[in-house]
Amino acid sequence: MKELHNRTKIVATLGPASASKEVLLQMINAGLNVCRINFSHGKHAEHQTTINTIREINKEYNYNVGILADLQGPKIRIGDMENNGVYFNAGDTVKIITTPKLGDKDSIYITYEPFPKDVNPGEIFLLDDGKMQMRVLATNRVDEVQAEVIYGGTLSSKKGVNLPYTKTSTPSLTEKDREDLEFALKNDLDWIGLSFVREAKDIIELKKIIADNGKISKVIAKIEKPEAIENIDSIIDVTDGVMVARGDLGVEMPMEEVPLLQKQIVKKCNALAKPVIIATQMMDSMVNNPRPTRAEANDVANSVLDGADAVMLSNETSVGDYPVIVIESMSKIIRNIENSMYPYYNEHHIEGTPERFLADSVCNSAVFLAEKTNAKAIVAMSFSGYSAYQIAGQRPKAHTYVFTGNRDLLNSISLVWGVRAYYYDKFETTDKTIQEVNDFLKENNFVQTGEIVINTASTPIIEKGRTNTVKVSVIS
Repeated sequence: MKELHNRTKIVATLGPASASKEVLLQMINAGLNVCRINFSHGKHAEHQTTINTIREINKEYNYNVGILADLQGPKIRIGDMENNGVYFNAGDTVKIITTPKLGDKDSIYITYEPFPKDVNPGEIFLLDDGKMQMRVLATNRVDEVQAEVIYGGTLSSKKGVNLPYTKTSTPSLTEKDREDLEFALKNDLDWIGLSFVREAKDIIELKKIIADNGKISKVIAKIEKPEAIENIDSIIDVTDGVMVARGDLGVEMPMEEVPLLQKQIVKKCNALAKPVIIATQMMDSMVNNPRPTRAEANDVANSVLDGADAVMLSNETSVGDYPVIVIESMSKIIRNIENSMYPYYNEHHIEGTPERFLADSVCNSAVFLAEKTNAKAIVAMSFSGYSAYQIAGQRPKAHTYVFTGNRDLLNSISLVWGVRAYYYDKFETTDKTIQEVNDFLKENNFVQTGEIVINTASTPIIEKGRTNTVKVSVIS
C-alpha cells in the first residue's frame, strides 16, 4: 500500500514524457495524486490509452489516482507565419484577418472569427503570452482589423492571443469542447476543468450537460479572465472546485495583481470547503533541468502556505526531461512546509443551509476535538464525501481518512487536501464500523496503540444519512 505523506496534493499533466506505464507508476509513487489530461493537445485515441494506463495502475496497485479532463475552451490563436516567424517593430501597422492564409509582415490570420465584431478601436490585445502587444486602429466588423504594434518582436506560428479589454461573444464551451466533454463523460472521468470561465452560468451549463448524461463528474472552474474575478464569489458558490490558472490570468490582468488574487481566491475556497488548485509555471525550469530555481521552490512553498489543496505541473511532466524528478522535488518542498510551519486548523464559521447545519457542526466539532486532543487521525464514514470536504476545509493537523462504499468517490476525492480514501461496505452498526476502520488504521501503521482517533458517521449508519455522530476513540 502506497503511503501518501503529503496533505497538499500534486496534479500533473500527462503527455509524451509521462505516457509509459513505468514512468507514470514512478510518478505516482513519488507523490502524484491526480493526472491532468489536457485536451488542447493530442487526439482521443491517445487520451484513451492514457486513461487505460492510469486505471490499470489503480487496479493493479489498489491506488486511487484521480483524472482531471481539462477542456481547451475558446483559445484564440493566430495561424501559420512565413519563414518560421516574422519580426514586427513598434509602430508597424498590420491587418488581422479571419480568412485563412500564411501570415506575413502585412497580414496575420486569426482563428477567432468574431474578432472584427468584438473589438473596438483603441483596445489592446496581446500575442504570445503578452510578449507582443497591438492596438486596434479600425475594424470593418466583418473579417478585417487594422492594428498597430505597440511592443514588437518575432511572431511565430500558432501563438495564442489574449483580449483582456474585449468582451468576447464566444461561449465558454466550444464545439471542440463539447466533443471532448462527451469523450470525458463516456470514460467517467472524475473532474472536468472548464477554461475561460466568465460567470456562474458557465458552470451551471456544464453541470447540466453532465447531469443530462447521467454522469457525476465534478467541475473545476479555471480562473483566467477579468470577468471571472468580477464574479468570483458566485462562481465559487456553484462550482465543485477552482483552478487559479495563472498563465492566462497573468496576461489578461496586470501581473502584479495575480499574487494577491491567488491568496484571496484560496481563502474564499477554503472558507467554503471547495478544492483549489494553483497552476502554471510552478517548476517550469525543470522542463530542461533536474533542479528547480530558488524562486520556483519559494512559489510552491508559498502556494502550500496559502492553503491550496493542490499544486499543478504542466510542461514539466508532459514534455519535460525529468517527469519523475520534478514530482519528487515538489513532494519534498510540500513535505518540508507541512512538517514545519504549516498553519494548521482554520476554524470555520458555519453559515450553511438549515439542512446542512447539523452535519457542518459535527464536522467542525470533530476538527476541534482533534486539535484539542492532539488526535492522530480523523475518520469520516461518508457516501457523498461531503463530510470529508468539510473536515479538510479546516486544515486539521490530524490525518483525514475517508471510508466509503461509493467507489466513484475514491478517485475524485484524491484532489482534496489531506484526504485519503478507502473502500468499505460493511455498514452494520455504528460501533462495529468504527471499530473495524480503526483496526484497519492500526494494521496499516497509520495509528499506534494509545493514539487518539476522532470518528464521524451517521447514526443509524446503514441508512447512509448525513453525518450526525462524533466519537473519540483511543486505539487499543
